[in-house]
Amino acid sequence: MAEKKREEGQLKIGSENNFIDTLGKFQELELEDVELEIGELELWIQPGTGAVAIQSTEKKSKPSQIVETKFEPPIMEYPGQVLEVILGATKGEGGSRSKTFTIGGERTLPYYSFESNMPNPPVISFDVFDTKIPLAKPVRAQVEEVLEDPPAWAKLSVDKFGAEMVNLHLISIDPLIKDTSPKEAAKTVENVLQAVDVPIAIGGCGDPSKDMKVFEKVAEVSEGERLLFNSVTLDMDIEKMANLMNKYGHIVIAFTSMNLDDAKELNRKLFEFMPRERIVIDTTTAALGYGLDYAFTVMERTRISGLMGDDQLQNPMSSGTTNAWAAREAWMKMEPEWGTREQRGPIWETVTALTLLLAGVDYFMMMHPSAVRTVKDVIGNLMKSKISKPEKYAEWIKMKI
Repeated sequence: MAEKKREEGQLKIGSENNFIDTLGKFQELELEDVELEIGELELWIQPGTGAVAIQSTEKKSKPSQIVETKFEPPIMEYPGQVLEVILGATKGEGGSRSKTFTIGGERTLPYYSFESNMPNPPVISFDVFDTKIPLAKPVRAQVEEVLEDPPAWAKLSVDKFGAEMVNLHLISIDPLIKDTSPKEAAKTVENVLQAVDVPIAIGGCGDPSKDMKVFEKVAEVSEGERLLFNSVTLDMDIEKMANLMNKYGHIVIAFTSMNLDDAKELNRKLFEFMPRERIVIDTTTAALGYGLDYAFTVMERTRISGLMGDDQLQNPMSSGTTNAWAAREAWMKMEPEWGTREQRGPIWETVTALTLLLAGVDYFMMMHPSAVRTVKDVIGNLMKSKISKPEKYAEWIKMKI
């Protein structure tokens, strides 16, 4: 019947026929101008014999040992190097400090001891303010008796808390606070220099015009001390600021707000007027939970760019880690599961600092003694690592615990 319909050029497959059986009667089937009417169709197609894998009857044995192969340590050799910057000046150098600190000098990423040693450990300074300001309770409890006495506050930081440096913030010069005169601010700096013998950093109020006037006077009265001025920004008179640093022998922090292009532009302008080894970069610190990931990313990019040869980003980096206390979780009373703020606050500052430590920060501004102590301990342990043999890093695979 099927042969007859084939001769007539027609083939009708009804529900009574098995579709696959019908097709199986022909070695070759060519359809033209065909219309198929199918009610319900179910196809089962078996793979050809060529696609069937032949199972080996041979029984495979389990591996008795790990396949040995050569381990090639991923060692990077960077074309660039971070500049070294010296903070403070001893009597023999024209200042009055008992010691100085050198920051920077890295040839590889932070604490990559298998590639190169860290030449200089980061330095941590304690923040001191020239006027009483609102402080988180855990911090205020540490310094309450000296809040209105900057020299005493600085001395307490050094004698009791072991401060390596003091970072004096001249907050009172702000026209919206006390509008302290440059002369008065300079006197405060002189008093702090007499109270302690560690290197000093000087912070302004953030008003470009007022900061410039105050920095000019402070730089003059502290000539030769190699103070670290915090900071110069793109909206200041960069040439004038650079000339001040040159004339009186100081260092400057170049501050920008999480923008690598701005950081390069500011450095490029500063390089026209002052030595590169008198500049520290600050790309802004955001606290844990408030943009710390952005701060880390910008700092990490800064360090990598410098190591890769960008001479506009080869300066040591600074972090205003005290910004961690602006996070409400660091100081507010919260639910019991958050723990006490006396513990939570220092932890918040510590985590912020340690995160940026791994981004390559060389100079930290901090507040709580417990946070500083913890970060210093971590730095000490990391600095103990000497150049190691990278091939030994694979040994952990065979370790038995």
